[in-house]
Amino acid sequence: MTRDSLEHNQIPLYFVVVLLAIIFGLLAPSLAQGLNVLVTPAIAVLMYAMFLQIPFLELRQGLGNRRFLSALLLANFILVPLLVWALTRGLVERPALLVGALLVLLTPCIDYVVVFTHIGKGDSRLMLAATPVLLLLQLALLPVYLGLMLGAQSDVVVAAGPFVEAFLLLIVVPMVLAVLTTSLAKKSATVGAWNNAWAWLPVPAMALVLLVVIGSQITSVVRDINFLVPVLPVYVGFLVLAPLMGMLASRVFALPAATARAVTFSASTRNSLVVLPLALALPEEVRGLAATAVILQTLVELIGELLYIRLIPALVWPAGR
Repeated sequence: MTRDSLEHNQIPLYFVVVLLAIIFGLLAPSLAQGLNVLVTPAIAVLMYAMFLQIPFLELRQGLGNRRFLSALLLANFILVPLLVWALTRGLVERPALLVGALLVLLTPCIDYVVVFTHIGKGDSRLMLAATPVLLLLQLALLPVYLGLMLGAQSDVVVAAGPFVEAFLLLIVVPMVLAVLTTSLAKKSATVGAWNNAWAWLPVPAMALVLLVVIGSQITSVVRDINFLVPVLPVYVGFLVLAPLMGMLASRVFALPAATARAVTFSASTRNSLVVLPLALALPEEVRGLAATAVILQTLVELIGELLYIRLIPALVWPAGR
């Protein structure tokens, strides 16, 4: 098996892993909950493996196509936040669900969105080149959006200490290590070999995270399903309306078909596994339900992507304009 074939077949692999994690978690809940201790290290490994594949040192390339980048930023950081704000107003009396939904819906995906874009006949090369911009901007803007949308609850729901600690240990440190590794790989054959070996790991690492997270949390999802019901219409509404935000931004900047599809996939695909550590760092009274809300969005989105890869090519400039 080649790296390309592994990446192109990652979606069915993830579905199999999710199914196995659900079965294991429900049939052997005591054993599955023991996977909790693996969640943080698994996410850290995933972050490092994923960041190694992001061309941070080629940031200028991601800035090259001004119309694409402008549409991408308009969709992800203006139109989608407005949509998320409107969709989540019904959750203001449920702070745990609100913060979980905001964390996951305000952050655009930077990993498997590239694969979905490729399958959905979008420009995956441009999508990959833009990932450093998306990551850096979402990390900078997420606290701002949370402060605005949580309002008076922000100080209660988001405790700064654990949130900052999780952010530093599970996002900033792996990102810095990945940038240093990539830089040194150009000067050292040994580091280059290390880098090449890790290029195989993002998909297995993602599968491992899905296994340990869903396996250890599925009993909580089932147990709390009655509490999670109010967030389901939010996720379904996002699934339906988010592609329209991408299409609108693409129309504003008159993007051609493949580029417009990339923007549409980006607007519709969220960064659940990257923000999960932040959800797990929330105060104890909201942590469990917020984390399960993030996981629930992952399950809804994976189903939605099967529709996107067929509908987006059919609806976003099907004549190839």
